[in-house]
Amino acid sequence: MKQNISVKYQRHEFILNRVKEDGKIYVTELAKELDITPETLRRDLTELEEENELVRIHGGAVPAPKSEGIELEFRKKMVLMSEEKKRVARRAAKEIRSGMTIGADVGTSIMYIPDMLEDIENLTVITNSLATAIRFNKAIEEERVQGQVIVLPGTTNPFQSSIKGSYTVDFLKQFSLDLSFISCGGISKSAIYDYDLEESLVSRTFIQMSQENITLLDHSKIDQRQLIEICPVTMIDMFICDAPKPASLINVSGEWVTA
Repeated sequence: MKQNISVKYQRHEFILNRVKEDGKIYVTELAKELDITPETLRRDLTELEEENELVRIHGGAVPAPKSEGIELEFRKKMVLMSEEKKRVARRAAKEIRSGMTIGADVGTSIMYIPDMLEDIENLTVITNSLATAIRFNKAIEEERVQGQVIVLPGTTNPFQSSIKGSYTVDFLKQFSLDLSFISCGGISKSAIYDYDLEESLVSRTFIQMSQENITLLDHSKIDQRQLIEICPVTMIDMFICDAPKPASLINVSGEWVTA
């Protein structure tokens, strides 16, 4: 069945999902499925290889070797499993009520939450994510949300569209939050994890200053430990994931919601 995906970033997402699922893709077969020329597909594969997303082989491509503990750049993470992340964000948006003060750390799933909001009034958003702040501003401009966005001060990380540092943490401690959305690089039966020490400290502070905490994750984060522990799983009230809770996490006490 032909997909007829003409937009490059959509093709790249489709290619990456396919190579992950099948373990190997072939130019002739996939070009027909995408309804593009083999030359166009080869250019796509070359670009993805240059970004270390896959490895080209004769006649096709295979997944790139996993680099444990290394975080992808923000723009690359946006491409990966975007539909799953949007489902997670849509479910997370249902937890937001008018009058709330919410926190949002850095995460591509969290970034999609503002796109899902309608008819929310008197909302205050506190975030260290530049991308998330921009999208909440757009929601306010489009009058889907009434409220304000507070961007935490600190040092920017251009590769993650984030703000971090001791000043970020100190400033955040002034606020009392109703709800915080927390991202993670992995989850085990005992804790959630991240790659970056300073960003994990900001996430930890969101958790400490919030009445309720929700972690957003996709299935690739399950049973993955990363460099830094953000917090024990017992500090998270709800987990929203695109996959059901696996047996390995059966003892995690927080509510597990499958989006």
